[in-house]
Amino acid sequence: MSLYTTKGTVTITCNKRLTPYLEQEVKDLGFTVDETFVTGVRLNASLNECIRLNLNLRCGSQVLYSLKQFEATDGDEIYNQLKSYPWETILPEDGYFSITSNVQNETINNSMFANLRVKDAVVDRMREKTGKRPSTGAELTGAVIHLFWKNENAEIFVDTTGDSLARHGYRKIPGRAPMLEALAASTILASRWDRKAPFINPMCGSGTVAIEAALIATNSRPGLFRDNYAFMHLRGFDENVYLDERGLLEKQIVEVPELRIIATDLSEMAIVNARKNAKAAGVEDMIEFRVCDFASTEVPEGAAGVVYMNPEYGLRLGEIEALEETYGRIGDFMKQQCGGYFGYVFTGNLELAKKIGLKAKRRIEFYNSTIDCRLLEYELYAGTRDARKL
Repeated sequence: MSLYTTKGTVTITCNKRLTPYLEQEVKDLGFTVDETFVTGVRLNASLNECIRLNLNLRCGSQVLYSLKQFEATDGDEIYNQLKSYPWETILPEDGYFSITSNVQNETINNSMFANLRVKDAVVDRMREKTGKRPSTGAELTGAVIHLFWKNENAEIFVDTTGDSLARHGYRKIPGRAPMLEALAASTILASRWDRKAPFINPMCGSGTVAIEAALIATNSRPGLFRDNYAFMHLRGFDENVYLDERGLLEKQIVEVPELRIIATDLSEMAIVNARKNAKAAGVEDMIEFRVCDFASTEVPEGAAGVVYMNPEYGLRLGEIEALEETYGRIGDFMKQQCGGYFGYVFTGNLELAKKIGLKAKRRIEFYNSTIDCRLLEYELYAGTRDARKL
């Protein structure tokens, strides 16, 4: 029985508050979602189908294929349960694998101990059955085994991903306080942008939001920028299946010749870095970069597009005082220059957001790392009908 063609329970993880966008992505790929939870979704799929998921998802982190559920009260039971599993049918005896884990058990105060017990069980089983010992290490460059262990309930997975899908692989220069690519994509998917109207991104920083907008508009998937996944290092991997899925990524790219994506920043270095990142993503020609104050950003008239801004949040009192003026100017810019557009401000400081002086139509919840954030949506009326104030 090959796991590559046998359907099993697959858990796709994501950062908190990204589940709705991950769920829609999975459904759009033709899968049925059986369950959603705070940090992901569950469905039935084979490892070959996990290849498609890994190559296409923008909002996910790991694609985990379940191998076994069991009860364990301590590390010895973890070892005994996993020593009896036929790892020789999954892992090459001369390969390399890593262990990751999510552990909440009162007998464990260091998850590295749990990882060690898993590693020992796998290595001892492989040596016993094949006479050889695979190499192991912390780098997620080969096969990856993942342990989930909460109280007495344990589950062991093949992590088909390796390094997280949340980093899309094109960003060479992250810049100051960069937004994770999966988060940027999710906020764009949460907006009302139709992928054809102008997308205006003042304060663009290293360009992540503008680049993700270009990739979404052209249906360019993250798998285009990555050539190593954990599924490639398991027994039974058929490179032709991967190459077929990879070929589909190229075929499904669409051109949007009239689309305008405008990205500006006051920092010349930020624009230099954003251009380099856009070039690595293959969308440099789609984005109009310019060095200027955000209020001088061109907003094409007569187009019901989107203006997206991600200003600093401010961590210290002096910074917050300085940013109050900036947030006020953002409101003025949107009212005076962005009529007919939807305005979006992504911020982790709701007190500063009040200085914008506009009434948000929606307040969409996100986390940026551990910071509680909102994507604030403003309907910016054209003509004499100004956006309504608080």
